[in-house]
Amino acid sequence: MHVDPIDPKSATMTVKFLMEEPEALTGKSEEEVTVPANLRLSLLEVALGNGINIEHACGGVCACSTCHVYVEQGEDCLSDPVEAEEDRVEEAPGLQRNSRLSCQALIEKTGTIVVRVPSWNRNAVKELPH
Repeated sequence: MHVDPIDPKSATMTVKFLMEEPEALTGKSEEEVTVPANLRLSLLEVALGNGINIEHACGGVCACSTCHVYVEQGEDCLSDPVEAEEDRVEEAPGLQRNSRLSCQALIEKTGTIVVRVPSWNRNAVKELPH
């Protein structure tokens, strides 16, 4: 999944990411990062567009649960989960009431959004291209 960087000048809002293993996701030690975002983007697109490499083994098409995150604040700013997401997120480790697949959680209105990326949300083994 290719996502262009998000230009802070054209961003309509921000999203705060809390990362339990920031070096694995960003190569930096900052555990808390507030990044620019726009309406109609998924949380995965916002993360990737700001250099936060949330795992997404299926390419962000709701065919796995590797992009599982916790929405700690701002659930009302996001799209409601559909049945396909609910089925997939149940397969994720550490399921909680605020669990979402970041590829399916679309920003629908501005507000404060805080997302926790659990430490197990990374793929330690990547396949090499053939």
